Amino acid sequence: RREAELEARLAKARLQALRMQLNPHFLFNTLNSIASLVHEQPQAEGMIEALSDLLRLTLNASDRQEVTLREELHFLERYLLIEQIRFGDRLRVEKQIDVSALDAPVPILILQPLVENAVKHGIESQIAPGIIRVTAVHAGKSLVLQVHDNGRGLAAASKGVLKEGVGLSNTRSRLKELYGGRASLQLTPGKAGGFLAEIQVPWRSAVSAATQPLELASCKSAL
Repeated sequence: RREAELEARLAKARLQALRMQLNPHFLFNTLNSIASLVHEQPQAEGMIEALSDLLRLTLNASDRQEVTLREELHFLERYLLIEQIRFGDRLRVEKQIDVSALDAPVPILILQPLVENAVKHGIESQIAPGIIRVTAVHAGKSLVLQVHDNGRGLAAASKGVLKEGVGLSNTRSRLKELYGGRASLQLTPGKAGGFLAEIQVPWRSAVSAATQPLELASCKSAL
């Protein structure tokens, strides 16, 4: 029992460290975008307001490792507002969300790194307008989250190899800490170009999530 309790505390500490790493990462990138516009374009004010809203939302949920998909999509909307101001007509976002999954729990800020990666490798690297599609569907025992872009894909990456940055490696580590082998992150070339990032997490309904505490993967293995 003592070993299990220690393992749970260590897992919680690792998750908190990952959260602390992720927050300043996307904040830094967003501030860089704002800095490039603030002296040139009036849209900078809208970006600052969106960033303020995003920070307020994340601070209010700072003690939670999971939120509902509905809340996560709200976080994502604030981030996307910043990017859409930045890219204008060059960026279009489409969403296909399974309504039955809106109250299912997901790791907080799990979609933002996937969208950031799609923007970096799919939208920034091409002149033509880009599309980012976000989907969420309940599939059996899993909740499947996808982010797909229509960029140039792997050929545009350095030597044809996609290097995972802080956001993606952080996401992969958080999934492992929270769910062990029951969750996954896969990055594959899209069938019609671009990249497809897919996350699968264990499906839990709103009722079961509310009545059953999150069982950290490390704690489960210790037991």
